[in-house]
Amino acid sequence: MISKIPATIITGFLGAGKTTLIRHMLQNAQGRRIALIINEFGDLGVDGDILKGCGDETCREEDVMELSNGCICCTVADDFIPTMEKLLAREDRPDHIVIETSGLALPQPLVRAFNWPGISTQVTVDGVVTVVDGKAVTEGRFAHSVAAVDAQRQLDENLDHETPLSELFEDQIACADMIVVNKTDLLEGAEAEALVGTLRESSRSGVQVVTTSMGKLPVDVLLGQGIGAESDLDSRHELHHHHHDHSDEHEHDHHHDHDHDAFESFVVTLGEITDPKAFSDQVSTIIGAHDILRLKGFAAVSGKPMRLTLQAVGPRVETYFDQPFGDTARATRLVVIGQAGLDQAAIEAALKSCAAVH
Repeated sequence: MISKIPATIITGFLGAGKTTLIRHMLQNAQGRRIALIINEFGDLGVDGDILKGCGDETCREEDVMELSNGCICCTVADDFIPTMEKLLAREDRPDHIVIETSGLALPQPLVRAFNWPGISTQVTVDGVVTVVDGKAVTEGRFAHSVAAVDAQRQLDENLDHETPLSELFEDQIACADMIVVNKTDLLEGAEAEALVGTLRESSRSGVQVVTTSMGKLPVDVLLGQGIGAESDLDSRHELHHHHHDHSDEHEHDHHHDHDHDAFESFVVTLGEITDPKAFSDQVSTIIGAHDILRLKGFAAVSGKPMRLTLQAVGPRVETYFDQPFGDTARATRLVVIGQAGLDQAAIEAALKSCAAVH
């Protein structure tokens, strides 16, 4: 059986930072071949020009496909589905598909399209990522320029929903598996913390809220969520009939590099474990207690020649035996990834403690 290609949907208002996030992802793709579908609307292919050629083997020019006939959620059948079918018909299929919606797009109709015959057997929605302009939202707006959002609205003759920006924002949050609060370099620490708290309260249980500036998000955090969002539409409620903001943003290219690393990772090495189920349950508890975004690696299980692969996205932990250790030393090695400020000593102690018991 051919495994399904994972697809990540990236949504958010004009100017939130979607294109910058994607460009950073392509420049740090770690060997993945990524195809982009861009809902470039009303702006002469600005995003396409920004993104084409920035990845070479990662994302060749022919791997960037633009939808320019209007907002993607209003043109799913006429525009998006044929583009997906064309992409899937290629012999050299991508490792991952990333879809950047226009700023006014409702993500729910797009997720629903992945249940379309011919698509559902070949692709799955790895996750929905909603990018938020932290500065604008903190100031009571939803986009850096509401006027720009409204101007793009007027350009789309196919737009079939009129929704207040507040409701569109709520729909984008309701559908998210991860919320990226961008432009936090423009906020005070307390402001960013308060906004993260508000977004956690207003999103579904288990949704990860991360902060960044200039779209700098580790590719291992952005991709590989493994959600299967198309099978979970009921929890991603939509507010009545919406209005979308047709805006694929031009990112303001302010090149002040804030390379205070917003994310960190470290490796914890442990001995053999005896009870994989009890160990993974305890790992899930540790992840929740320390706000860990990702945890992945391998475990040596007593009496088993195969190594146990362990991958966690938030509190969801998946394990499976993948291959023999062979000549490799039998040890448990776990990579922990999270926002800067993780209590490394406490996490290491907790993992070592649970490995000693299990």
